[in-house]
Formats: sequence, C-alpha cells, structure tokens
Amino acid sequence: MNRLCSATLYIRTMNEGSPLKPEEIDALLNLIDDPDDQIYTQVRDQIVSLGASVIPKLELFWEDQEPGDVFQRRIEDIIHEIQFSSVEQSLKDWHESGAESLLEGALIINRYQYPELDETEIRETIARIRQDIWLELNDNLTSFEQVRVMNEIIFNVHGFKGNKKNYHAPQNSYLSHVLESKRGNPLSLSMLYIILAESLDVPIFGVNLPHHFILAYEDRFNIYRETDTANKERKVLFYMDAFSKGTLLNRAEIVRFLKRQKLEPKPEYFMPCDNSVMMVRCIHNLIFAYQHAGEEAKIEELKKLLAIFSAA
Repeated sequence: MNRLCSATLYIRTMNEGSPLKPEEIDALLNLIDDPDDQIYTQVRDQIVSLGASVIPKLELFWEDQEPGDVFQRRIEDIIHEIQFSSVEQSLKDWHESGAESLLEGALIINRYQYPELDETEIRETIARIRQDIWLELNDNLTSFEQVRVMNEIIFNVHGFKGNKKNYHAPQNSYLSHVLESKRGNPLSLSMLYIILAESLDVPIFGVNLPHHFILAYEDRFNIYRETDTANKERKVLFYMDAFSKGTLLNRAEIVRFLKRQKLEPKPEYFMPCDNSVMMVRCIHNLIFAYQHAGEEAKIEELKKLLAIFSAA
C-alpha cells in the first residue's frame, strides 16, 4: 500500500469512533510535513476539525522546528485557519442570536486580528471609563448635560480622539488598539461611546451616515415621531460626532453634509441603526484598509465574514 493510501486509511480510522488520544494527535501532527499535497490536505482538514484545543500542541510542535521549515509554515497556516473558523462561527452565532451585545460583536472582530489577546483587559478598561462617567451622572441631568459629562470623561479625561493622521489604518477598527492608542475612526469611537452609554442606560445609538458615522440621542419618553402609523420613525433629540469629540449636530447639518456628498437625505440616514449594521460597516472599513495595504488574503477572509450578514 502506498503512502497516500496508508495516510488516508489512518486519517479515516481516526475520524471514526471516540475522540483522539494524545498519542494519536501526535501521530497526526507528524504528518504535517508530508511532501504529498493530498496527504497534507487531509491531515490539515483533520487537525482543523479538532478546533482550538489542539493549538497549544501545535505551538509546541512549531517550537521544535528550524525557522523557515515547511513544517513551521504549515503549522502557522493551520493555527490561523482554526482561529479564523472560530471567529467566523462566533460572528455567525452572534448575528443569528439577535446581535444584542455590541461589545461582544466588537470583541469577535477584534479576535480576527488579535486571536490570543486577553479580553479581560479590554472589559476592565471599559469598566474604568464607565465608572468615571457614572460618578458624574445623576437622575436630574438633562440629555445635553449627560452628553456633556460623557464627552468630558471620554475625550478630555481619557483623551480619545479621531485618528486624522492615519485615518484609513486597519488598527482604527480594532477595539483593543483603539483603547490602547486612544485613537480611532468615526465608527470605532462611536461604538465605544455606544457601549458605554448602554451600560449607563443613556439612550445613545449609532447612525449609519454615508461617508461618516455619527451618534443619535433618542427621546426615551416619546420614542416615535408622530408620522403615519405605517411608517413610524424613532424620535431623535439631537446628534453627535464622536470623531470630533462629541460635537452636537442637528438634522439640518446632516442634510447639508449629505448635499455636499451629492446624496439624497433618505430616512435611514437619520435613524438609529442596529448592531449588525455596525458590524457590516466595520468589516467594510477593514476591507477598504487592507485593499490599500495589498493584503489580499485578509480581504478574502473578511468577505467571508461579510457574507454572514447577507445569508438568507
């Protein structure tokens, strides 16, 4: 029996019955550097099917190889494939379950670039900012006063601002990098603002404005405008621009912005959007950034993530 047939039979045998034993996994990993592409493809698929639990063992195997060895490169590719599959499945689950937590959605996208990052630090950083805001809020503040407090803490005390020098950098879309550098794009800064506002029960939501992304403060006591009942609109008191340190905007200013972009002022350009819309825009931002960087492999992967939201 030739090597390809032997390996195929061996892999098929391991696919049947109970979970693989440690020594069986080791034997499978030893086939990674097989020169036959067919054997390697079967081995790779089998290892990927084992999921994230096999990554520590793969990393140990990687450390035992010579730098640049084909074995090392293949292990790196397998680890990346496992991690990407995890991100893809997590994002699909998040979307299909209602996309309720914007923070969780942002963390899933963050894992695409930083799969091994400790997310506890991200949550703790956000919690500290939230605590600083909470200490300054009270039930007697008006909507404008609440926003003034949030703007002061987020943009002046903690120093967040728009990354105008490197606007299209992909790092601007990753929450961990935004929290560390205190720089972001309109969407990422708005998402941070929304995450904080939601945790403080402040009715601030995102508005998916073309060529920009802004925030809306909703009237929590009269959430619908009095239009025809078949086409109700959520009532917005005012808008803010997180990229410009929370500058307040009104509807007329948005109309003027749209006219400068030669766009018609459609209703959806003024209404709060849901979390899935923000994730779609975040992925589009990353695709655009990686196109400028010539990262074709990342672009193809991000398109797979984008397809999750267009699936029936």
